[in-house]
Amino acid sequence: MTRALDLALRGWGRVAPNPLVGAVVVAQDRLVGEGFHAEYGGPHAEVVALEQAGAAARGATVYVNLEPCAHHGKTPPCTDALIRAGVARVVAAVRDPDPAAKGGIELLQQAGIITDVGAGADHAAALNAPFLFARHQAERPFVALKLATSIDGRIADADGRSQWITGEAARDWVHWLRAGFDAIGVGGTTALKDDPQLTVRGAVKPRVPPVRVVFDRRAMLNDSAGLVRTARAVPTWVVASREAPASNVSVLEQNGVRVFRSASLADGLRELRTAGIRALLCEGGGALGAKLLAEELVDRLYWVQGPVWLGEGAIPAFPGVPPRALAAAPRWTPVERKALGPDTLLVLDRRLCLPES
Repeated sequence: MTRALDLALRGWGRVAPNPLVGAVVVAQDRLVGEGFHAEYGGPHAEVVALEQAGAAARGATVYVNLEPCAHHGKTPPCTDALIRAGVARVVAAVRDPDPAAKGGIELLQQAGIITDVGAGADHAAALNAPFLFARHQAERPFVALKLATSIDGRIADADGRSQWITGEAARDWVHWLRAGFDAIGVGGTTALKDDPQLTVRGAVKPRVPPVRVVFDRRAMLNDSAGLVRTARAVPTWVVASREAPASNVSVLEQNGVRVFRSASLADGLRELRTAGIRALLCEGGGALGAKLLAEELVDRLYWVQGPVWLGEGAIPAFPGVPPRALAAAPRWTPVERKALGPDTLLVLDRRLCLPES
């Protein structure tokens, strides 16, 4: 199952809104086939693995991180391929909550195939968290917050300088991360001050480039910003308040920016979901991140720490997050820890969306 999960990740940025899926075929304790869903609309992982296994798949065990689909979508049902191949057993990490695709386990059982569900479930749920979230809570996007801080939790020094707290390996990883999201968001102050591009410029070319989203209550972003000047080439949206000056909104719209005038941050997220954003990566600044956390709108935190201390007076990463008593404080679930060159990545989920087994 670990191998299947590793394979699944190779579809990052290329398969959404489909899930990331990997499959491994094992016969007599020997790996005879493996595959992953590489491209939206392309062959599913089970089909690729079975084709590689060939005749060796008969009587074999197939490990897959998501229940094989039971419906005809862009491709035929994977359950049909497994039954035709004559496999003896299928081990799935989690059930598929999609109303159209689920039911594969029952079809396999009816065909006399032994099934097991649950191996590697936590890892599998974390891997496909946006996909599973969309099935459990479709009214807003899955929201991930990415922060690059010093060891003492600062996003910039006392003079506001943040380039660069983390190193080149971490910056390369950010471009890989962006490729897997429908939209990349920042706060209005960050957009004005840093003039970011918010595009993917790494090894993975996303199938659909992410929309750039600026959370700017007063719609202060103007045509001096690169985000506005390039809005007709790269989709750029602004989430403003209903009180934003009409003149500001007009300037943005005349430059090709789509403007949402929302009653609250939560309402703005709901409007983004209605517009097609299933997974949103927010990259700052501190005020936006803190507000998302305070309103419990963050589902995952990607925290990169650079090995530097910035001390008192430097800009904190979590300004204004309300205090919690230790006994009542929510404890998040660690999903991943790894080195990015000299920096350290910690990934935390507020909760795991585990489908019913």
